[in-house]
Amino acid sequence: MMLAAAIDAGSNTLRLLIGKVVDGRVVPELYQRRICRLAGNFSQQEGLSAEARERALSVFREFSLICQKAEVQQIRAVGTAAFRQAANGESFADLVRESTGLPLHIINGEAEALYTARGVVSALDPVPAQALIFDIGGGSTEFILCVDGKVVWSRSYPLGVVHLTEAHALPVARQAEMSKALALVQTELQQACVSSDADLAKLSLVGTAGTVTTLAALDMQMTEYDWRRVNNYSISYHTLQAWYERLCPMTQLEREVLPGMEPGRGDLIIAGLEIVLVIIQATHSERLVVSDFGILEGLLLSLYDST
Repeated sequence: MMLAAAIDAGSNTLRLLIGKVVDGRVVPELYQRRICRLAGNFSQQEGLSAEARERALSVFREFSLICQKAEVQQIRAVGTAAFRQAANGESFADLVRESTGLPLHIINGEAEALYTARGVVSALDPVPAQALIFDIGGGSTEFILCVDGKVVWSRSYPLGVVHLTEAHALPVARQAEMSKALALVQTELQQACVSSDADLAKLSLVGTAGTVTTLAALDMQMTEYDWRRVNNYSISYHTLQAWYERLCPMTQLEREVLPGMEPGRGDLIIAGLEIVLVIIQATHSERLVVSDFGILEGLLLSLYDST
């Protein structure tokens, strides 16, 4: 049975999944994540900062060694929003490939959505007939409309937790940027529902990636993260609102000692929660279903397509 690896270089977190696919389902064997904040101190002129590139390159080297020791036979590694938006994204990807031997490729928003949806849907039980999946990253948020497990619409918006946290210290400023983006999401989503015969009122809302999995872990007071318990965990709007009110007055350090909080996410969780709450309000949903699976699992599944 082939052992494969997937690497996702996001704007905030660099993640590695080593595993197999058995009967169409991902069986994880090793999972590693490192908060590199690749989009930290991003500038329009220069792109990725020297400090962020150094942090990420160190982790790429570490992940390459892990794959070698595990005798991984195939690797799919992708760079997403931070790489796409950076003036020096391509040159940094070249450096990663030369320094580590990893087959890193920068993918567009459409490909990112397809991989993400495939991974998310593989974890859902039951699979909703109509679902709106969202993936909150450090530099962007992806929205994916799935009908009967297939992607019928997807968009990537520059709405990320690192950008929002670093650019706007005050909630009112973040709210203004989020509201502007979500108004566009609502318009395009309504049009997509009409063209695909989906019912906006019947969509199941599914969240993936670090913000929502951390919220699930917090809500379960999880001292040791367990993806099996996180997959399909359901959180109501009122519970999320209560978490927002609890976390806001705390310092970053106070948040990071809470059971379930990922180290390095104490400052970002507020902007992340604000995005989640705005999405729930915009879609008139009552609750959110969480998927630990996402782009990594989708990448791994894609490696098995031709085997």
